[in-house]
Amino acid sequence: MTETLLVYAIIPFIKIAVIVLILSGAIAYLTLLERKLVAHIQVRLGPMRVGWHGLLQPIADGLKFILKEDIIPSKADALVFTIAPAISLIPAFVVFSVVPFGPPEMFEGLLRWSLGWFFDSATVESVAQNTLASGGFITDINIAVLFVLSVSSVGILGIILGGWASNSKYPLLGALRSSAQMVSYEVALGFSIIGVLLVAGSLSLVEIVQNQEKAHLWYVFVQPVAFALFFICGMAETNRLPFDLPEAETELVGGFHTEYSGFRFSLYFLAEYANMITISAVAVTLFWGGWLRPFPNVSWLAFLGLIPPVLWFLIKVFLFLYIFIWIRGTLPRFRFDQLMRYGWKVFLPVALGNVIVSAGVLLAFL
Repeated sequence: MTETLLVYAIIPFIKIAVIVLILSGAIAYLTLLERKLVAHIQVRLGPMRVGWHGLLQPIADGLKFILKEDIIPSKADALVFTIAPAISLIPAFVVFSVVPFGPPEMFEGLLRWSLGWFFDSATVESVAQNTLASGGFITDINIAVLFVLSVSSVGILGIILGGWASNSKYPLLGALRSSAQMVSYEVALGFSIIGVLLVAGSLSLVEIVQNQEKAHLWYVFVQPVAFALFFICGMAETNRLPFDLPEAETELVGGFHTEYSGFRFSLYFLAEYANMITISAVAVTLFWGGWLRPFPNVSWLAFLGLIPPVLWFLIKVFLFLYIFIWIRGTLPRFRFDQLMRYGWKVFLPVALGNVIVSAGVLLAFL
C-alpha cells in the first residue's frame, strides 16, 4: 500500500508541484526578458525602477493585476467570461506532463537518496524501479504527440469563448480571427510533425529523443522543412508577431481581451507566454535532441557531457524563446488575408509534400 501510494500519488504530485512552480516563475520572468530585449532592439533601457535593473518588475506587475478592479461588462455572459481565461492557460501547463526534461534515470539517485531517509532499502528499490520509466518528467505515454496536439488546441477555445462572451464587436472579431487562424495553421503544424514520426517510428516523446541519441543525429538535420513549418505555425498558434491578428491593437483595440481587466486579463497574458514555452519545449524535443548534448559522437567534444542533460534542454528552450522575442521586435504584422493565404496556399501544400517525400525516401532506402 505504501509503495503504491508513493509511486502513483505522492511522487507524481511532487513532480507536478515542482514543474508548476518552475514554469510559473519562468513565465513571469519571460515577460521581463521580452521587455528588456525589445527595449534594447529599440535602443531603450526597459524596466529599471523596481529592483536592480528591474529584476523585481514581474512581482510588481503580478501585484498590480491582483489589486486592479476586475470588471465584467453588463451584457456579457458572466460564467463563460469568467472561466475563458483559465481555459487558455491550463492546457499550456498540462502539456508539460508528457514533455521529457531529461533521461529517465536522471533523478534516480536523488529519488533513492530522499526515500532512504524514510523507508527501508527494499521499499526504496521497489519504488525506484517502478518510477524509473518516468524519472525526468511526470509521465511517458506512447501517444504523447497526439496528447500534446489535442490538449494544446484546447487553449484556442478560451480565446474564442472569451471573445464571444464579452458581447462586444472587437473581441468577437478577434475570436473569429483566432478560430480561422487555428483551423488554417493547426493542419499544417500537424502534418509537419508527421515527418518526424515517420523517421522516429514512435509517438512517445521520450522514445523520439532516445532514437535521436541512437542515430547520433538530431531530426532537424533530417527534417529541416518540417522544422521550419513547425516553428512558423507554432508562432501563429501562439498569436505572436507577425501573426498576432486576433489581438491586433491597430485594428481591434485589443482583440479578444479588449473587455478584460485585472486578474483575468493577466491569465490571458500569461497563457501567451506559457504557450511560447510549450512550443519551444516541443520543438526542442522533436527536432533538436531534447536533453541531448550537441554532437554526442564527436570525441573531442566529450567535455560537453559535464553539463547536465536538463541544463542542455533548458538552454535550447531559452534560445527558441529568444528567437520568439527577436522576431517580435523585428517583423511587422501580416494582413489577415495574407495570413490565411500563407496558411492554406503555402504551408499546407509544403507540409503535405514533405510528408510524401519523407515517406517515399524511407520506403525506398530503409
